Amino acid sequence: MSTTPSSSTPNSDPVPSGPIPRGGRAFGGAVVRALLIGFAAFLAVLSEVSCTREGAKTAASGGHGAVGTRAPEFALQDLEGRTVKIGDFSGKVVILDFWATWCPPCRQEVPDFVRMQAKYRKEGLAVVGLSLDAGGAKDVRPFVEEFNVNYPMLIANEATANAYGGVVGIPTTFVIDRNGTIVKRFVGFTPAAVFEETIRPLLGSS
Repeated sequence: MSTTPSSSTPNSDPVPSGPIPRGGRAFGGAVVRALLIGFAAFLAVLSEVSCTREGAKTAASGGHGAVGTRAPEFALQDLEGRTVKIGDFSGKVVILDFWATWCPPCRQEVPDFVRMQAKYRKEGLAVVGLSLDAGGAKDVRPFVEEFNVNYPMLIANEATANAYGGVVGIPTTFVIDRNGTIVKRFVGFTPAAVFEETIRPLLGSS
């Protein structure tokens, strides 16, 4: 006796028909909104990491400013008009910070540098700010006074930036060991903990 095969596929589930329940639509919309908000926040964070200098170009510097090379020489004026050279910090561990007062992440780092300079000065740390403000000392001095900056602020220029490999995004910060060799280059806002992890071995701190 023959059996007529069933037209349905074994183990197949029926496909639901009709509109998607209102709760499902609401859940899906909430997920999409959360993703969009998260992406917008991510973009906002990226925009606050560093500032781009208009007209600045990366210099074809033949390795100048690269990790493992000697820190390039400079002779720049401080806010009082005195000439300061990189050689003045010989034998110290140097945090050399290219920055500007108009750059929010640059400003955010300065209080951390103030604290680190106070904390590690006796161990041989020298924080040095290299301002790229177009207005020079008149732009920088009010900021230094407001935030009680306790380390040298020098007025840098395009030649200085190019000597260090071209500084397009700021802050750009170099860590230099006691022998004058660049050991780290950071571009964009960097947490204080990262700087401290970098300088402690160079200072001989535990």
